[in-house]
Amino acid sequence: MDTLFLARTQFTLTALFHFFFVPLTIGLSIFTAILETAYVRTGSEKYKQLTKFWGNLFLINFAVGVVSGIVMEFQFGMNWSKYSLFVGDIFGVPLAIEALLAFFIESTFLGIWVFGWSILPKTLHVAAIWIVAAGSWLSALWILVANSFMQSPVGYKMAADGSRAEMTDFSALLFNPYVWKQFPHVLAAGIVTCGFLVIAISSWHLIRQTKNCEAFALSMKFGTIYAFIGTILVILAGHAQAQNLIKTQPMKIAAAEALWESKNPASFSLFTIGDEKKLKDVFSIRIPGMLSFLAYNSFTGKVMGIKELQIEYEKKYGSGNYIPSIVTAYWSFRFMVGAGGFMFLVSLLALVKVLKGNYTYSPWLGTIFFWSFLLPYIANSAGWILAEMGRQPWIVFGLLKTEDSVSPASVVGTGELLISIITFTLIYILLMLADLFLLKKHAKAGLLTAE
Repeated sequence: MDTLFLARTQFTLTALFHFFFVPLTIGLSIFTAILETAYVRTGSEKYKQLTKFWGNLFLINFAVGVVSGIVMEFQFGMNWSKYSLFVGDIFGVPLAIEALLAFFIESTFLGIWVFGWSILPKTLHVAAIWIVAAGSWLSALWILVANSFMQSPVGYKMAADGSRAEMTDFSALLFNPYVWKQFPHVLAAGIVTCGFLVIAISSWHLIRQTKNCEAFALSMKFGTIYAFIGTILVILAGHAQAQNLIKTQPMKIAAAEALWESKNPASFSLFTIGDEKKLKDVFSIRIPGMLSFLAYNSFTGKVMGIKELQIEYEKKYGSGNYIPSIVTAYWSFRFMVGAGGFMFLVSLLALVKVLKGNYTYSPWLGTIFFWSFLLPYIANSAGWILAEMGRQPWIVFGLLKTEDSVSPASVVGTGELLISIITFTLIYILLMLADLFLLKKHAKAGLLTAE
């Protein structure tokens, strides 16, 4: 276990833990704002109760998520000092704006919202939660601005000695096309994550006929519509992002499809067992022309394969292996798409029931609705694994390799990294258990805790 492996392991664990909370924070902030808007417009106490109920779940999730996000930023300087030196002139700007602008707005107005129920007029109070929601969007946006530079570098020049990238055009960084393909996808993923949690908890109360079932029927209605809209948006945004990857990171698409040879038209893999060493299929079931259609909205169109891209990259960047882990890219893509397909079916089924005004569920349907809250987490985690692992061996695409970014072993040794991984993992497990305990306790208690 060298420092590179341990540094990657620690950052992976932290990133996955942190991203467990981010989409739900985004989605719940919007959902809570929608419910309070309905309360202000109608004056119905049911909407007020639901606003407080889901708002409390938002607070629990927000509090735990903040902790892991701070740890991630420290790792840049400690575990990835060479990366920080190389990209700090650029990467530091969106991170600073996120902390000093977006996060401060979000946390400040969240405090106003929590303590302002009996103090502020209704219109100002609902404005506070909408500002919190906007702050969560801005926070995600600035993080994605930084991440998009890693995926598709723009607005920079190399220092004279080649040691680092220097920003030359901030607007190019902000309006990087990669950002505006990635941001809608993440925002829609947040809506979906929240929507399915609302379906799960609301259906649980409806099946058990707990107190305030009428209010939870209303919650089920809002949550189902929210989840269905979010699912459609995440599919459309994901499709647009995939088409952008054909241009910016074709190797990621080729690896995700186990496409060894360039094809026109290119087929979509339903199931492939491949030989990564020999770069060939062992067994494969494919849909002819479908990959070309996904890439170009046409059943014809060339999609470059792994072998041709490897040759092209060697000519451009020098000798080396530019092929990511194909098994990781291939299966993470399928877990993401598969979970997305199930989300569409479940949300459509729930929508049909809602439109009929039917809030009674059989045991098997109730089980499906409840456990469906796991689907967005599978899709979110698999999507980020694909986004980051599919870019390898690059940490900044085309500019800096991951192996050249880690802190020297003389500065941060394997022993120190191993101890910190074990320590932080134990802390993360405890935090996760505490978060799940609080969410479960609050969700089971129902609206009585929100009155």
